[in-house]
Amino acid sequence: MSAETIERATPPAAATRLGDGRGRELAQSLLAPLALVLLVVYFAVRSDTFLSWGNLTALSGQAGPLLFVALGATFVVLMGSIDLSVGAVALFSGSVAAWLLSEGTAGGLAVPLAILAGAGVGTVTGLVVAYGGVPSFVATLGAMSILSGLALKILRGSPLPFTSPGTSDLAIGQVVPHVQNAGLWALIAWGLFVVVGLRTRFGLYVYAIGGGEPVARLSGVRVRAVKVAAFALSGATAACAGVLLVAQLGSGGPTVGSTLLLDSLAAIVVAGTSLAGGRGGVHRTLLGVLLISVLANGLNQVGADDYTQQIIKGAVIVGAVLLATARRRGEVTK
Repeated sequence: MSAETIERATPPAAATRLGDGRGRELAQSLLAPLALVLLVVYFAVRSDTFLSWGNLTALSGQAGPLLFVALGATFVVLMGSIDLSVGAVALFSGSVAAWLLSEGTAGGLAVPLAILAGAGVGTVTGLVVAYGGVPSFVATLGAMSILSGLALKILRGSPLPFTSPGTSDLAIGQVVPHVQNAGLWALIAWGLFVVVGLRTRFGLYVYAIGGGEPVARLSGVRVRAVKVAAFALSGATAACAGVLLVAQLGSGGPTVGSTLLLDSLAAIVVAGTSLAGGRGGVHRTLLGVLLISVLANGLNQVGADDYTQQIIKGAVIVGAVLLATARRRGEVTK
């Protein structure tokens, strides 16, 4: 059917609404890039050191762990679920890595074992959600409490330092000048996950579940298995973030990963992935992480306190959800 035929068959009012919807969609898709540019300009004017090589290098290191967390969590959100345990998984896995490195018994296996621990936790959570029928909000909230307690037991409530030049270099070294390795590994992971999300059967199934779980099940999608895999992936990426954080600090501590939950949700939502599922994707997540990282780094550069930063991040999440809701409402209004 030609475009001319469609135009003749479309009533004027419907065509107007269709055009308005496309215009709204385009405008909203440009908000995040525009906001990022405006933030960079604003902080560059307010702070002489914001665009310095030293600060940009530090920014790459700050964004790396957040990008890791947001990558795995995006797949969970795309299914219409949520993972509130990502910060606790990072804390737990980071604590495991710090303990193994301080004991010196695991050798080069400390980092892989810590990541496997995070993936295992995510798998258990996924099993509870998929086969136990427990809502993801409740399951991951419970996991958050359990893992936080376990991590504090490992740490005995205080920082646990370790000496491991190789592990430190894993995070703060610079294979690429002015880009900390934490940021470099996260970018590589982002590229791989973009392919997984857009070009693999797993990615297609995640979108299908988020778009309509009953329909996906009737279409032959193994919904439970996909859910378990998505939560396991979220646990693994959160564990990677935890390992990178303790490697940057040279110790495990009770506050490791404390901001990752709020920051990752903000990054995912701001980038355009719908909390209702089935819309958005990992390819957008990088932009959200850059926006949140620039916002946090810039606020530090201009001297904003932690409480102000929390208020602003919360407002960003609410605003992004309101915009997404407005977009969906515009699409279904007849």
